[in-house]
Amino acid sequence: MIFGNDRDRLRRQWFKAWQSHLSGRPLEPLERQIVGVLLAHPEYQPLVASEAGLNAEFPPELGQTNPFLHMGLHLAVREQLQLDRPAGIRAIWEQLMEKQTDAHHAEHLLIDCLAEQLWLAQRNGRPPDEGAYLDCVRQHTKSA
Repeated sequence: MIFGNDRDRLRRQWFKAWQSHLSGRPLEPLERQIVGVLLAHPEYQPLVASEAGLNAEFPPELGQTNPFLHMGLHLAVREQLQLDRPAGIRAIWEQLMEKQTDAHHAEHLLIDCLAEQLWLAQRNGRPPDEGAYLDCVRQHTKSA
């Protein structure tokens, strides 16, 4: 399970998947997804190549992006597209991909919208607004 509140356990999933990939061991479905995200982000591979990254801190006030959060958002977006949840996200994605040739960049557009909605939901103590999320993604589709 990748989702939960135990930071160490979540991060260990990334380390385990990457080590399995590097050693050529068979990957579980979730590990394949994790490795796919890591292959798209070579800048984060050294972080998960050793356990030194397990306790790394990424304070936003120092302008640092948390790589584990960023990669987790990639997984979330990919799952949304697989499940078409929220309803309609896959159709919007297909429209975006008609204009966008780089799927990784397109995922980043969705991640920006998702991160904003998650931040607002946390700040306001409410569930994320799926409609506002879809509207944000539609705006990226229009401007792509």
